[in-house]
Amino acid sequence: MTYDSALRQVGEFGRYQKRIYLLLCLPIATCGMQVMVTVFILGVPRHRCAIWDNDTYAVQGPAHLSLINLSIPTAPDPLTYSQCDLYSYHSDNESDPADSSFVRKCSRWVYDQSDFLSTFVTEEDLVCHKKSYVTHTVMSFMAGFMVGAFVAGVVADTLGRKKGLLMSLALHIVPNIAVSFVGDLLTFMCLRFLSGASVGGLLAVTFTMIMELVGPSYRMITGIAIELFWAFGAIVLALLAYLIRDWRYLNLAVSVPALLFIPYICIIPESSRWLLSRGREQEAEDILRHAAKVNNKELPEKLFDYEDSFENDRCVPIWKLCVTPTLLLRSTVIFFNWMVVSMLFFGLALNVGNLGGDIYMNFFLSSLAEVVGYSTPLLALKCLGRKPVYVGSLLLGGAACILTIFPVLYGDTSVHWTVVGLSILGKIGASTAFATIYLFSAELFPTVVRNSAMGVSSLSARIGGMISPYIAIINEVVGGDLGVAMPLVVFGLFAFVAGLLALTLPETKGRHLPESIKDSIKYTDQTLIVRGNDIIDASYPLTSPKEGVAVQDEK
Repeated sequence: MTYDSALRQVGEFGRYQKRIYLLLCLPIATCGMQVMVTVFILGVPRHRCAIWDNDTYAVQGPAHLSLINLSIPTAPDPLTYSQCDLYSYHSDNESDPADSSFVRKCSRWVYDQSDFLSTFVTEEDLVCHKKSYVTHTVMSFMAGFMVGAFVAGVVADTLGRKKGLLMSLALHIVPNIAVSFVGDLLTFMCLRFLSGASVGGLLAVTFTMIMELVGPSYRMITGIAIELFWAFGAIVLALLAYLIRDWRYLNLAVSVPALLFIPYICIIPESSRWLLSRGREQEAEDILRHAAKVNNKELPEKLFDYEDSFENDRCVPIWKLCVTPTLLLRSTVIFFNWMVVSMLFFGLALNVGNLGGDIYMNFFLSSLAEVVGYSTPLLALKCLGRKPVYVGSLLLGGAACILTIFPVLYGDTSVHWTVVGLSILGKIGASTAFATIYLFSAELFPTVVRNSAMGVSSLSARIGGMISPYIAIINEVVGGDLGVAMPLVVFGLFAFVAGLLALTLPETKGRHLPESIKDSIKYTDQTLIVRGNDIIDASYPLTSPKEGVAVQDEK
């Protein structure tokens, strides 16, 4: 009996699997909070130069306003003050504007506290000539994301899934709590790097453990539904951020709940599939028999045919995907799409602070958009297929982002809601694409290189995530109304190009998945032949109906 056959005997998604599945999904909610809390702890409020030691951004009275007007130049918009410049006086009387034609850069600032009481940016004055450090800090988090996914993957493959999970959880607890007590930029960046590593590791390991926990018929729905926990974490964060305006207390509020995962040391079992692959058959069988007992299932006396379970697995180098122009093009398109989807998703998430209006409402609506985006594949993939859902979501998201340029350039403040609405529509498309590409790309790669190819796909996604914060600050370079729309337009153009390229990929719904490189070469958008209750994959030559490959669709 193979492992998947044993899972069917145990129960593909019984009471035992549901318990472990829920426990594995809970850290994903805190991962969502840790990624998205960046919007608030690195928030950049309105600011201007400080004109005395106890100056405040809020105007205290007519005399204060007069002194501000004498001391601070106006920005290109005459209704706003320059954020970085201060008049340099040459007379002994600093209230005399006669010698105020010289402007210098200031070294102290005051900040608007209507949105944030404090952020790490306001404490360290990461504005004006130091504003690039904010983007570098976000990039360091994304770099940790990439490193953590790789290291945790290696640990999970060599030492066990549970050890990879516990290592990631340790990083998820200690550095995240420590961030709340740091007082310098370098330490903050290092701890956020480790925080990103914990998120990357948890996402990689929990997804693998879930795929090895449930039966084949439930892998699609459980793999996509896990994303809803991410969205739930973001929604909770929106509420916490609205109530807690001090970045240190907010960071503690989203970090301390991870202490609840310490009991996972005792209650989360090792993956029975990993144990079996390492020759620890008895341990794997003990876990499955316990699962069967919880699920009220009976198992045969001999559960596995150990000689045949894993010893015949074959794998080939990933460069074999480049042996033909067809495979090279297909692989390049997939890797590019992973990069763009990640760039679009994280870019739109980090860009909510640039949309204007109420940042908390914008973030809450953006988080709700993720719920819609993640729910769409659950309803549409089985009916429409992978390719239409994926390409449609990317083109929809890309078009929505590009269209923001019109209300920004040709509208006024009364149509600001259209910019927010189009951005949220783009987030729905990005979320749907993110949830779909996992399944779509895994089904396109042949079995012999699937793990390696998905690893490269994950690397491509992390590169996209590292690029996204730099695109999000294009508004600071362009400036004005156009600057508000430019990041969204750039994200939209990338999404549109990726969606058009994805049209070259074959559909995988109801298809016999490729096992070898040769199978992948023949894997094209051929018509599926339905004979009786079987779906026959016509991309494989048939000499009689019996020689077709029957494909069982997922539940």
